[in-house]
Amino acid sequence: MPAGCARNAQSGIEPRLGRGKEPYVKIISIRDVIGPIMIGPSSSHTAGALRIALMCRRLLSGTPVAADFKLYGSFAQTHDGHGTDKALVAGMLGMAPDDERIRDSFDCAQAAGLAFTLTPRAADHVDHPNTVDIDVIDDTGAHVSVRGESIGGGAAVITRINGVDVRLTGEFHSVVIRQTDAKGVLAHIASIISACDINIATTRLFREKKGDTAYTIMQTDDEIPAGIADALLVHPDIHDVRIVKSDRASDAIPPEHANGPGTGFGADMTAEEAAAAFDEIDFANGRELLAYCEREGIRISEAICRRERCLLAADGIAVDDTRNYLMGALEIMHASATTPIAAPRESIGGLLGGEAQKLDALTTGPLDPLMAKATTYAMAALETNASMGRIVAAPTAGACGVIPGVLLACQDVYGFTDEQLRDALANAAAIGYLITRNASVSGAEGGCQAEVGSASAMAASAVAELFGGTPRQCLDAAGNASMGLMGLVCDPIAGLVEVPCQKRNATGAANALVSAQIALAGIGNFVNFDETIDAQRRVGASLPFELRESALGGIAATPTACSFCAGCK
Repeated sequence: MPAGCARNAQSGIEPRLGRGKEPYVKIISIRDVIGPIMIGPSSSHTAGALRIALMCRRLLSGTPVAADFKLYGSFAQTHDGHGTDKALVAGMLGMAPDDERIRDSFDCAQAAGLAFTLTPRAADHVDHPNTVDIDVIDDTGAHVSVRGESIGGGAAVITRINGVDVRLTGEFHSVVIRQTDAKGVLAHIASIISACDINIATTRLFREKKGDTAYTIMQTDDEIPAGIADALLVHPDIHDVRIVKSDRASDAIPPEHANGPGTGFGADMTAEEAAAAFDEIDFANGRELLAYCEREGIRISEAICRRERCLLAADGIAVDDTRNYLMGALEIMHASATTPIAAPRESIGGLLGGEAQKLDALTTGPLDPLMAKATTYAMAALETNASMGRIVAAPTAGACGVIPGVLLACQDVYGFTDEQLRDALANAAAIGYLITRNASVSGAEGGCQAEVGSASAMAASAVAELFGGTPRQCLDAAGNASMGLMGLVCDPIAGLVEVPCQKRNATGAANALVSAQIALAGIGNFVNFDETIDAQRRVGASLPFELRESALGGIAATPTACSFCAGCK
């Protein structure tokens, strides 16, 4: 029996279907909406790129000594402005997506003895716009070649290993097995796994042709003991085994005891009971969420935390650390929204730096203290993002200033506690979850209405709950905010997450406060939340390519913007 394996495990290696959903369809969690915690400026171009390189590193036999990165699509076009180049090198060095050394990763590589080259291949066709090929040699002399795609929100997938098409995500702990495609190999793998107490998420075999080299990739909810590798290698047709730890592990924060097993909703549920409960509260839309809140007499923040508790327990995670994760995210939001006020830092593209400090110093402007603070904090957080500081993507890096701007301003003016802001953040996560599920939070898919517009809707609902609003009023506030920014295009100058992104974050914060005020007055919406979000989806899909994060239209196509872009690398 492999070291570290104790109890008898589930037998077989069929893919888990995600509690009634299709295989391999990711179930959205709070961490997917309020997160990732990352270094800016872009969820897909920075955090996602880093995760590709980090997964590649974990496939190596030793320490990388030489790496060649070939960048395709938008990676090739905007890699320096988005910090993609720095993020890829940082991932190869083993840094996490929120490591503040990422900005200086080139110097770190030199100190570590890692040689690297970066080659843009903008003219080459690839299936996904955020694609990179990585060729690495480690200190054992072994060579690994991978292709990776950054698929949005900081998530990434390895789609090719040494010429074989595969699918390896960083969402799970994984074991990657290189083998000869021969009879008996899969049975051997199954027999080893059956001796270990491991909850299997998916297992898939990838091969080019029958009898040739193949890869079995098994993704699990549980960390994989190192002894499994030796046990698997006993089979003569298994040539190599790599255990790849989940690249989401760094998101974990020590749990609060109050959220653990034995207390509150769903205490001590078995995985089967939690899965059944999850099916009942996996809200598909605002109507279902509202009905549940009104039936149970609870706030939206509690409803989404109950859903998260069931999701975790169904996956065999005994301790629910959701509220503590949100508290940690709130702390990072606070730092991102206040640091530039005291110590401005120039952005990567050179378009930002010092704006929040100027706003904070203004004493004769037309805004009241709440609105003034919200706009200042929102712009400050975007400054942090644009200068490769640590932020919380909520729901994206490009919209990371809206929610902290609103919540921190409310705390300053009205004295709300951190615990109250944490619950408001959970409420925001519920709205973001519904928008992600039924529309999009990607600027490339739906324009800036999908990023800043969605963040504004999330913030509006959070503020409504913070001020005692009912769940219905929260959904009305979110719908108001979405309508207020519907049709907003995504047109970043030179492809940088700087202009007009910073001021749009401030606009999103102001729009959220206005929308919440209207809803709290008891003014309902003629069109409900679900229909509004569906309209947002349809409007986003109808926007031309030039107005969806291509940097080819809108403000990005003005003479001044084009003049700046022509001077870029």
